[in-house]
Amino acid sequence: MWTLAFWKAATERAIKSAAQFVILAYFGGDVLFNVFQADWTNMAGVAAGAMLLSYLTSLASAGLIYPYKRPLAVHSAGGL
Repeated sequence: MWTLAFWKAATERAIKSAAQFVILAYFGGDVLFNVFQADWTNMAGVAAGAMLLSYLTSLASAGLIYPYKRPLAVHSAGGL
């Protein structure tokens, strides 16, 4: 968790989550995307919220938030 590789991977996941949330928020209904009429402020807020949730998930998975509750994949791989 204290390595650059961890934060690069966490940032990549956060960017992917932000893109997914924006697509879901905007295209959730029957709407065509119009770049000139899009609410960019709202989309930026949705993206920031998704990135925050993704970073918190990465930290929780790394054991910072719940140090004694590691993901099952870590236990099964012999990582603990």
